[in-house]
Amino acid sequence: MRAPAQARPVGLTFAAALLGLITVSCGSGGSTTPKSAASRTTAEHGYEAAYDAGWRAGEQLFKDGGKGAAIREVVWGGCVRRSLTAQPHSVVEKDRGAWVLGCKQAVGSGRDRRPPTGWVTRRESDPDLLARFRSWAVANGVKQPAQHASRAVIVHLGDRDYDVELATAYTDSSAKAEVKQLADAFVTWWDGDDGDDARAWNLIVSTRDGEHLITRRL
Repeated sequence: MRAPAQARPVGLTFAAALLGLITVSCGSGGSTTPKSAASRTTAEHGYEAAYDAGWRAGEQLFKDGGKGAAIREVVWGGCVRRSLTAQPHSVVEKDRGAWVLGCKQAVGSGRDRRPPTGWVTRRESDPDLLARFRSWAVANGVKQPAQHASRAVIVHLGDRDYDVELATAYTDSSAKAEVKQLADAFVTWWDGDDGDDARAWNLIVSTRDGEHLITRRL
């Protein structure tokens, strides 16, 4: 069995054409309901604030790099990867997909603001992905680190971009070497099949509570 299909890099000519595909559907598809229904206004401010922060970051990237930045940030996943360390972290993490959307639109072709009308980030548990990884790990001598992954989650950041998150029992004080072993094993296993519909950019190994321990490119 193989991991979810991914797209390989494309030529700059085709890449430039892809810039026009950043539509509002990227921002509102697969929206999720906030965990707390106590304040819809607060929830809306969450994804709006994240989008605005991403837009400001994208504007600066365009100012610094022009059209070259548009290719790098939109087509080659720059905005997605920047979202992992973007500040203010508390705003970005309210809806990281909305931040990515704002960044892409600000740095992309046309640079039209099309804010999302709902939550962009969508988390989806994928037990089959975890089972396939563990099966591979047993056959390839890395069973021990793979056992520490308790859950695999696909973190959808829009219609096409997503990250893979492995929740573990590790904590901040856990041996960094063990966390690194798990990340190394997963990246080695990850399959690079062609695919036009979606692209995985990052592996995130986290604590059970979702705190990021290590990130790797996929």
